[in-house]
Order: sequence, then structure tokens, then C-alpha cells
Amino acid sequence: MSQKRLISDFEYYALKNLKIRTKGGAVLPLTLNKAQRYLHSRIEQQLSETGKVRVIILKGRQQGSSTYAEGRLYWRTTTNKGKRAFILTHEEDATKNLFEMARRYHDYSVLKPSTAASNAKELIFDKMDSGYRLGTAGNKSVGRSSTIQYFHGSEVAFWPHAAEHAKGILQAIPDEAGTEIMLESTANGIGNYYHQQWKEAESGKSEYIAVFLPWFWQDEYRKCVTEDFERTDEEEVIARQYKLDDEQIYWRRIKVTALSVGGADGLAAFRQEYPLNPPEAFQTTGKNGLITPDSVMKARANEVSWQGHIVVGVDPSRGGDRFAIIRRQGRRAYKPEFYTDIQIDTLGKAISKLVPILEEENPVMMFIDAGGGADIVDRLHELGYEDSVKAIAFGSTPRRADKYRNKRAEMWGEMAEWISDENLSVELPDDDSLHADLCACPYDRDSHDRILLWPKEKIKTEYGFSPDLGDALALTFAEPLNKKLARRHNMPSKANSSYNPHRHGR
Repeated sequence: MSQKRLISDFEYYALKNLKIRTKGGAVLPLTLNKAQRYLHSRIEQQLSETGKVRVIILKGRQQGSSTYAEGRLYWRTTTNKGKRAFILTHEEDATKNLFEMARRYHDYSVLKPSTAASNAKELIFDKMDSGYRLGTAGNKSVGRSSTIQYFHGSEVAFWPHAAEHAKGILQAIPDEAGTEIMLESTANGIGNYYHQQWKEAESGKSEYIAVFLPWFWQDEYRKCVTEDFERTDEEEVIARQYKLDDEQIYWRRIKVTALSVGGADGLAAFRQEYPLNPPEAFQTTGKNGLITPDSVMKARANEVSWQGHIVVGVDPSRGGDRFAIIRRQGRRAYKPEFYTDIQIDTLGKAISKLVPILEEENPVMMFIDAGGGADIVDRLHELGYEDSVKAIAFGSTPRRADKYRNKRAEMWGEMAEWISDENLSVELPDDDSLHADLCACPYDRDSHDRILLWPKEKIKTEYGFSPDLGDALALTFAEPLNKKLARRHNMPSKANSSYNPHRHGR
């Protein structure tokens, strides 16, 4: 074995020095599976780019992320002097199981360092001045007094005092090169600490990277089909979108059935425990919402022809939200974009993103939320785009005032009808962030039985994120594209006419 490679190459180190107990009971070398290799590649990439590791992992059951994290921490603490690792789990049994894993790594290691302490929750390597400790999240103050270089948070979505731990033990990890934090979990609903941290990482608002591990990467998650096996319509959509074979689909069907015992919603449980994508895992299903995850998933798998005029929706950022842009052309939505560095006071940046769209893509209309974009609209009008840019007030009176309380509810309602129309296929971008936003659409009814969407601030409080891309797409339904607009659009665009605000310095 190459000593230098053992120190620098974890995948090689794991194969040569770490042993695991398989589901069948055998003790074998740790050979990284597909999910573990992907996780490792993302972590190593971040480490090379930033000098440290900050990663939040969303995964299905028994995909090996904890096995990877424990192995990585054992590798770090036994090959580097003066380092401390800490593992925090959600319950005592999990703490015990992870420590048994660490002890197994230690017992079988051919590079075992001198050990001063080895008890129920601690390994201390005296000559290296390194250590490895575990704790349970039930104790609010666990790990507060520690100085830690490496941290693994296991099943973070189930921590009973997650916010307290974020203020405590996570603050014990210095913001220095070489430190590592790995937070992993299956999902546990929306609005909790883990979900909020995932959304922050997914949208690029935090130093963490979001890593999702889908269940179908596991070779063992398949089952031989019976002779009379036929896919359902739902299974056909999933198989086509995710390129699943019959054995994977049949395994999923059997697992859903097993999770349905006692009248439980087996499909919902499966989606949380074995997700295909992040929105499915977090169950932002909108059971009381206008748009269902199944309709979004189906639309993500569709391909439709490009017909009709282009409409652009823009949801400017307010109070730290994302600046979101998306296009729609007939039955197809495409090219979602969002930016976290464009706020109300950065007008120039906003204009620099929108003018090229107006000039180069020539949309028939760009609808912009007036709540955060009034100044943007005014400036675009000054530049000569009065006919193709319009501000939309979410709280204004809808055209269908008998059905919707305000304009925002109407736009979302028409978008929901567009997505769920079974007679005409719709194509949505294959984008998890847009998927989550579209399903974050709970609503109430007022005294006149009109639909009223939850305010964005309430959604942010309950779900932990603002559905900015969803609002941007809804804006493309702000007004019908009538014949007058179409005739105007067929006239020469500003980009091709004698008048161009950029050429004239405006």
C-alpha cells in the first residue's frame, strides 16, 4: 500500500483500510457505491475550490451517506495531528450504531494509531492529539464547549433542538481552511431547520452546497418482475423521466405496498423515504394547494413543440428573496434563472439582465411584479420599452373576480389549469427549484368562496423559502395575449428598427 496515497486519497484508503458490515452480515472492505462516489466527488471539488467542506445531503434510506461520513472523519482524525471530530445524531440508538461503525473501522484498521480512550462515545488517539466523539441531539448543550475541526450531523431533520445546536455546537467549528461540516438526513416535512438550510444551500444563499442522492442509484433497489407485470400510467411517466427499468419500478411498487399497511399513505411515505427529487422528499405536495407534484413531474418529462409568442415573467427580489426570471412560449416554459445578488437597491444589475432579453429574445410582453419592481419598470419605460414591459400588482382586482380574491391568486389559478390540462401536454424545465416553488401554493377561501393564496411571507415562515420562480411563471399568465398585442409584436422590434435606446445613449 502507498502510504502517501492512503493519506491523500480517501477512496483508496477506504478500500485498503476500512471494513464495514454488510446487510447480509459479512465484514468487507468499504468500496464506495455510486451515491458515495458522487458525494465524495462533490466534497472534494468544494474542498479544492474553497479550502473547506460545508455540505448538506438529502438522501433516501440506507444509501451509505453516514457510512461515508464516518469513514471520512476516521480518516481525517487518524492521519492528521491535533484534530477533533464530533458526530451528532438524532437519538440514542443511532448514536450507538454510528459509534459501532467507528469502532469497527478502528478495530480492523491496519494503520491504527495509539489509543488512550475507547468507550461508549469516544475514541482518543493520544500520540496524535486527535479525537473522535459522539453525542445525541436530545441534549441542547451537547458539544458547546468543544473545539471541533470535523463535524457530521446525522438525520438533522429529526433533531429535536436543531436551532439550538446551530447556535451551539456548529459555532464551535472555526471558519478556517481544512474544517469540514457534513449535515445529512432523510426529509421530515417542510419548514424545519433542515429544510430551511437545504433551501438556502440550493438557492446559493449559504456557503453550503446541496447534494441530493436519489434512491435509484442503489444497485440493490430492484426486484425481478412477475410475468404479468405492466407499468401503470404513473410508473410509465417516472420510468421515462428518470430512465428506470422494470425491476426498479417493480421494487418501488412493492415498497409502496409495504408502506401502505394499516391504511397509511404508502406513496407519500415512499416519496419521503426514497425520493426521486428534492421536492418529492420534502413533501411540498400542496395537498391543499393549486398545483400537485404529480402534474409538475409529468410536465417535467414532456417535450412539446415551440409555438406562439414569447412571454417573460420577472419576480424581483424583496427582503433577500431571489430575483427570478422565466420564459413561456405557448405550452412550454423554459430557461428559469434566479439571482441572489440583485436587490431593490441594485437597479443597474436588474436592468443589465432584462434589456438583453428584450433586445435579443423579442418577447411580446415582459410582466414584472410591481411590488418589488416598480423602479425597474419605470427605467425600462425610459429606455423605450413601454409597449413590451408592464408592472403587475399582485393585490389588484382580477379579471375573474368571482373566483379569485386578487390578481396573484388568478395568475396562479390559470397557471395551475395550464399545467394540469389533460388534453394538451405542457413542458416544464427539469428543475428541482422550480418544482418546489410551483408546489408551494397553499390557499384559503374567503367569505365569498374565492381562492386566496397564502401571502409570500407566510409561505416563507411555514416552508422556509419564497416561491419566487413560481411567481415569475405565474406572471406570464397576467394578461391574455390578445390580437392587438400580437399585431404589435409582428412589427419590427426595437433591435431591428431605426430607434434603439442603446445606440442613442438612453
